[in-house]
Amino acid sequence: MLTFPKRFGARLTVALALSILAFPKPALANDDVAELRAAVAAERERPRAPRIDRAAFLARPVMRDVVLSPDGRNVAYLREQGKNRSVWLLPTADGAPKRVLANTEADQLSWSRDGRWVLLETPRQVFALAVAGQGGSGVVAMLGGRMRREFAAVDPSSPAAIVILERPPIVSREAKRWRLYRVDMRGRQTLLREDAKEIVDFAFDSRRRLAFLLRAEGEGHVVHRVDAAGRLHAAMRCERMERCMLLATSNNGDDVLLRTNAGGNFERIQRLDASGTLHPLHVDPRNEADLNEVVLDPVTQQPLIANYRSTIAASYGLTSEAKSHVDAINQHFPQRNLRIEVGSGPAARWLVHERSGSLRGERLHLYDPRSGRFRGILDDATFAIDGKPVPRPPEPAMARKIAFAYRASDGMRLHGFLMVPPGIDPAKAPLVASVHGGPFNLFRPDFSNDGQFLANRGYVVFQPNFRGSTGHGRDYLFAAKGDFGNGRVQQDIVEGVRYLLAQGIGDAERVGITGASFGGYSALLGVTFQPELFKVGIAGVPPADFGWTLREYLGAGQEMVPGVPMATSMRHLSLDPADQAIAKRLTEQSPIANASKLRRPLLMLAGGEDERVPIRGVTHYAAKLKSLGKDVSLFVDADAGHSVDDTLTREAYYFLMETLLHRHLGGAAPEAADSELRTHVRRNLRLAGRDLQPLLQR
Repeated sequence: MLTFPKRFGARLTVALALSILAFPKPALANDDVAELRAAVAAERERPRAPRIDRAAFLARPVMRDVVLSPDGRNVAYLREQGKNRSVWLLPTADGAPKRVLANTEADQLSWSRDGRWVLLETPRQVFALAVAGQGGSGVVAMLGGRMRREFAAVDPSSPAAIVILERPPIVSREAKRWRLYRVDMRGRQTLLREDAKEIVDFAFDSRRRLAFLLRAEGEGHVVHRVDAAGRLHAAMRCERMERCMLLATSNNGDDVLLRTNAGGNFERIQRLDASGTLHPLHVDPRNEADLNEVVLDPVTQQPLIANYRSTIAASYGLTSEAKSHVDAINQHFPQRNLRIEVGSGPAARWLVHERSGSLRGERLHLYDPRSGRFRGILDDATFAIDGKPVPRPPEPAMARKIAFAYRASDGMRLHGFLMVPPGIDPAKAPLVASVHGGPFNLFRPDFSNDGQFLANRGYVVFQPNFRGSTGHGRDYLFAAKGDFGNGRVQQDIVEGVRYLLAQGIGDAERVGITGASFGGYSALLGVTFQPELFKVGIAGVPPADFGWTLREYLGAGQEMVPGVPMATSMRHLSLDPADQAIAKRLTEQSPIANASKLRRPLLMLAGGEDERVPIRGVTHYAAKLKSLGKDVSLFVDADAGHSVDDTLTREAYYFLMETLLHRHLGGAAPEAADSELRTHVRRNLRLAGRDLQPLLQR
């Protein structure tokens, strides 16, 4: 049930000269209410959107993992064609895409630093694919296995090498050892470090020597300098869930650049000097968001671009030259969520990934820093279902994703997103609160399939980033204080809904709540404890008792912070699993302990192989509701895990959600189900409430 942001994977290091970047001044406070009203008014003036077929929201991207070579001369990508996946190469100067490998199991691509090899990562191996016949192709390293070998990074200090991290077996009679290897394109490996403590991150100097090491120690991480003899010298401690990830070395390896929130609230770029002093280099100018991504020069490893996207997506150039190019890109793509890959060299192009809250997938553009020109690439057959092309949902028909802030009753400033169907009177439209999972996760200004699907059906959609969400600083994360029952966090969601209603956004008599994982749990809370507000609930893979599921999850060996026991992280977040008072409070406030209070229709969807929210907990709760005569429906895909990959099950989810929301909130009626979907629904709808009972009839 708990989901966490993926660990920052780019461990990009090498010597560089970096002058301290001036701190941007924080943006002045804005009139949040006026901005929100103006944005909603603009949506009302847009043309009404046509109804978009469900398939447009279910189709999967044909192209994935599009990456620019370090020299900016080629773009490599994976292409899905039915059940087949192939590797393609596009020259950035000119020419057509060329298939260079007909079939692969790889799900991730990387480039060697010299641009001579495309690296294909599968769960079992790393394969080096030679570009234009330069050298031989072949397996570089095996992954997985008893020693749990993983591809840690492309070695940024070597022309053509990768770094492999070897973890000890989970169960072993021997003392645990972590090993770090450098592996060249012929598969020859060199042991860089063997350690009794878990290796979390690393950085090299300009001589290819391991210069810094980040280890898990006790309840946190420690940054160590590594001397020429391999001895460690502690340089900095990162405790109480402070984030410390190594970016690059500077000053001939004496200093190290970090992505960290140590010594402050927000994650930022900081330099740790030889004396152990931190020097802030860049932080969100809006003073709202953690650092999202740092783009480094592929050769010098100098930081060029900082990106933030917890609220407003924004990219900033970090050198005078980079600033000039980033400003030009921002001007060409105003108000877009951009990801920029930089090529190094006199003829190098840059790759711009154009994204938006109203654009499904992404558009790709090559930028020539010499001429300032842009060229769109790879925009054919963007999506498909079972190999059949499906048009991208037209962007003019999508709702704009509006970032806004509101005040909770205790005065805390909270963040969220709003989607208003174009051309409608928002005061007369039904409103749905869509709650994110985690709970330690967040909504970003990205395209939301579920949110845009509902907006296209006529619903105003509210996506709250309640306190405890990530991406808004440590203070925001810790502000939840473990109150995840029917307490402060749920109150944030409820107060956000009431705030919107007070602004004339949404019909107070037609409000629903949806979500998956923790979001599903919040939906259960909503229809149990706030039935006067929420008229219907749809909950995907929901725990009925957050505390019980948390204890189950802790026993599975999961980690929120690498190398730190989950129980330790939960204790820092005021969710100590050993604290009886916390367990008692969560149980008493749980939906299952208050099942008799439910008086709104509820639809739940679950996976039989869910590794985070055990199916037995969901079915037990559903059975209890049924025994109490409650209006409950339960759809179970026996083969699904915590996330659903099966296209038919995803369509069933949308169809059932549409049906229930239409009946109780008055949005658009669902498209008729074809015979295959009807059969799938009848087979997997284990319980059917009053509104869904007709679907079981043949």
